[in-house]
Amino acid sequence: MSDPKKIVLAEDNSIFLLLLKFRLEKEGYKILTAVDGKEAIELIEEHSPELILTDIMMPFISGLEVISHVRNKLNMQTPIIVFSSAGQEEIVLKAFDLGATDFMSKPLSPNELVIRVKRLLP
Repeated sequence: MSDPKKIVLAEDNSIFLLLLKFRLEKEGYKILTAVDGKEAIELIEEHSPELILTDIMMPFISGLEVISHVRNKLNMQTPIIVFSSAGQEEIVLKAFDLGATDFMSKPLSPNELVIRVKRLLP
């Protein structure tokens, strides 16, 4: 059996983070969690995950800066799904400009997230 696919999950809401971690681990993924963008970048550099899930609004380093770092500094083509509260169209467009693969608005359905993850990690 192959190793489980690694996903870095960056979310500053600890309850939401645990909910998504639990749901994705149930599907067989290895979830590396970060509570801010700085931690996310450290995990990405250390583990080269197959997928990155990040909130946009986080302490220290935002999700947008995480996307920029992954695409421009690390030159990684890893798929990135960003989440953000509704009504922030400008930020969403910026995320896509920086290289985000997909976007989900909060509150989001963990089941829908699993479907999108499976689409990106066949």
